[in-house]
Amino acid sequence: MARSPGLGRGLSALITDSSSPGEGVHASSYVELPLDAIAVNRYQPRDTFDQTALNVLTESIREVGVLQPVLVRPGTEGTYELIAGERRCRAAKQAGLDRIPAIVRTAADADALEQALLENLHREDLNAIEEASACQQLIDEFGFTQEAVARRLGRSRSAVANTLRLLQLPDEVKAMVVDGSLSAGHARALLGVDNRKRLITLAKKAVRDGLTVRMVETAARGPETAKNARRGPPSPANANRGAAVLELESLLSDHLDTKVDVTLGKGQGKLVIQFADLDDLERIYRVMLDS
Repeated sequence: MARSPGLGRGLSALITDSSSPGEGVHASSYVELPLDAIAVNRYQPRDTFDQTALNVLTESIREVGVLQPVLVRPGTEGTYELIAGERRCRAAKQAGLDRIPAIVRTAADADALEQALLENLHREDLNAIEEASACQQLIDEFGFTQEAVARRLGRSRSAVANTLRLLQLPDEVKAMVVDGSLSAGHARALLGVDNRKRLITLAKKAVRDGLTVRMVETAARGPETAKNARRGPPSPANANRGAAVLELESLLSDHLDTKVDVTLGKGQGKLVIQFADLDDLERIYRVMLDS
């Protein structure tokens, strides 16, 4: 029987070896469970798994085993429901293991599913649509307000609201975000386009021509500015300056989680940071202090 090597036995207060599912399992117990006894969490916000990254994790598990237990809760008839750790389960199966280390935690439906969503939202590799869907699930399934979601994630309410707006995009455009061809910044810029057909056309053009977020924002304002976006990147004489400013705007926007405008003038420039309300301004202030 394939086992999971590399896991120490220092969790003595929690360790309970079980020869069959359900034996000796209690709240917050450490066990090794059969992989085929673990059911995927139906509230898993992740729809896609990067196969290359999964293969890397598989090779690591073959070499040193599963170093971090998955988190499950007891199910029915000797089964368990996964709360967190689906990538580890998938990689362990690919590696040929039939058991995996797990922490079994007794939890009510709402608590377990809320924990699963929040655990995934705190990960950095969810795409923007998966993140938005998870936030919406917390609101729909558990009665969270946008403010409550923001508090749990340590973000501003406006940042959560902007994330949720991505769900308004056409499915064709959301698919571009999921597969990584369109960034979340580009997707947010497209929300300014009222006409669905023009929105999809502009999204495809952004991917095909490598438009910057600023170029998409400009094109989204109307047909006349769209003509300028179709002309492509700035002329060679201004390319270096323009690219540098756009990159700085993008970096600042990502860091502060809000829209930032940088304008260069003769001898001096202007930096404009947008905020939704006083709470958002205070959040930006704290981010700047911590930088």
